[in-house]
Amino acid sequence: MQDTESIGAFAIVPSNDLPAAIPFWERLGFAHTGGDLEYIIMEGWGCEVHLTQAGGGAWRVPAENNPFGVFIRTPHVAEIAARVDDLIIKPGGLLRHRQWGMYEVGIAGPDNLLVRIGWPTELIGTGQAE
Repeated sequence: MQDTESIGAFAIVPSNDLPAAIPFWERLGFAHTGGDLEYIIMEGWGCEVHLTQAGGGAWRVPAENNPFGVFIRTPHVAEIAARVDDLIIKPGGLLRHRQWGMYEVGIAGPDNLLVRIGWPTELIGTGQAE
């Protein structure tokens, strides 16, 4: 069920093959909660990601050097990283504390989409949400 109380900004991610992108997001722990054949709403970890079919009048996702990225801010960083260990960008995207104060991991998504998952280092282990 879609959370009608959600406040915030949600990424709209274009995909060259929308049906093939859905299992990637499900593997990260998101559920398909709405939309239609060319626009899918996925929810998980207190976040939403909206997926849209690229092409056919919409913008086209390049095969390489995709300019799009998504950052998922959640205290469940390690749990999500464990689900997709084979998709972690290595060596640079490995799960670790970053100098900018985030505990995060970089994942290779559909169409070379960069998906970063992180939580402030200072909040690790506290379970605090903003």
